[in-house]
Amino acid sequence: MRVAVSFAGVVKRFGAFIALDGISLDIGAGEFFGLLGPNGAGKTTLISCLAGLARPDEGRITVLGHDVERDYRTARRLLGIVPQELVFDPFFSVRETLRIQSAYFGLRRNDDWIDEILHHLDLSDKADTNMRRLSGGMKRRVLVAQALVHRPPVIVLDEPTAGVDVELRQGLWRFIRRLNEDGHTIILTTHYLEEAETLCGRIALMKRGRILALDSTANLLARFSGHALVLKLAAGQSLPALLQPYCRAVRGDEVELALERLDALEGVLATLRQAGVGVADLRLQPPDLEDVFMRIVGLPEATP
Repeated sequence: MRVAVSFAGVVKRFGAFIALDGISLDIGAGEFFGLLGPNGAGKTTLISCLAGLARPDEGRITVLGHDVERDYRTARRLLGIVPQELVFDPFFSVRETLRIQSAYFGLRRNDDWIDEILHHLDLSDKADTNMRRLSGGMKRRVLVAQALVHRPPVIVLDEPTAGVDVELRQGLWRFIRRLNEDGHTIILTTHYLEEAETLCGRIALMKRGRILALDSTANLLARFSGHALVLKLAAGQSLPALLQPYCRAVRGDEVELALERLDALEGVLATLRQAGVGVADLRLQPPDLEDVFMRIVGLPEATP
């Protein structure tokens, strides 16, 4: 597979603080890739280095083979980046903003593509509205449109749906999925783990400037998570002592147990029968990315 974005031994320091600690990672062309981690993990710093907004102290970053430092102009043209911050020029309308962005990349008569972007982002009726008059969610849509206006092969979305309503989020992901199906490489950072689980084929989990796990979403779910068994016990009964270590949560009359393996279900039910505890209802929940995230991020870090 052709490599779209490559990070090779990337280190970034801010004084004595190490924000990126030797990040090495290849993202294939056409991938929908997720970059996850808690606040302060280094995700935005890594994207800033990719965009040329910050310079790594060590290492090399390339976009489709073009070094982001030595061949910045070409590398930047290949990228479309949606930042976390709502940055906009208050003196122009939405359409004027997108025309100006097109001009930065030497594009003229780009209105047909601009109209298509506006349509897919539900901005058509706001095309002639001044940026100052838009809501926060609408401004974020314009940031997405700006990132797409020059049709970049690699699109980086840094928390693109933060503070955005559900309807827009769904519409945005339909459009981004279509771009990915058309061959665009998508790199996503998000706090919405269900988005990453649904959209991303491969995920890197970061903590304190390091990559703790890198694998396909399916493999991460299989390796680091497990099923959950939710039990509604009969009135007046409680969980047997033998099962207490597996208790993950108690919600009213429901108890959630963690199952490392699916075949552990038989042993749980046998323990309940032996203890004389009746079950009014039960359901089995499949593993999810939130469990993976909490388990990996909560692991103690290896000492160098």
